[in-house]
Amino acid sequence: MLHPAHRLAKDQLKAVIERIERLEEEKKATADDIRDVYAEAKGNGFDVRALRKVVNLRKLDADERREQEEVLETYLHALGMLS
Repeated sequence: MLHPAHRLAKDQLKAVIERIERLEEEKKATADDIRDVYAEAKGNGFDVRALRKVVNLRKLDADERREQEEVLETYLHALGMLS
């Protein structure tokens, strides 16, 4: 027979694991939905790589975005890819 404290810990552990599993299922469903939206966008003629880049850029605040763009421009210029 389990001590009451052990029983409580076992129940809490089980609840945590079940929550994680449920969230993992939701995450997979969401990822599938996102993939479907990109596929639909591609079917409508949009460039998926550009869409992904726009989505990632929109996650950044203006200063972070500007900094990334400046670094990229510096690198491209150094490589002779910009005039």
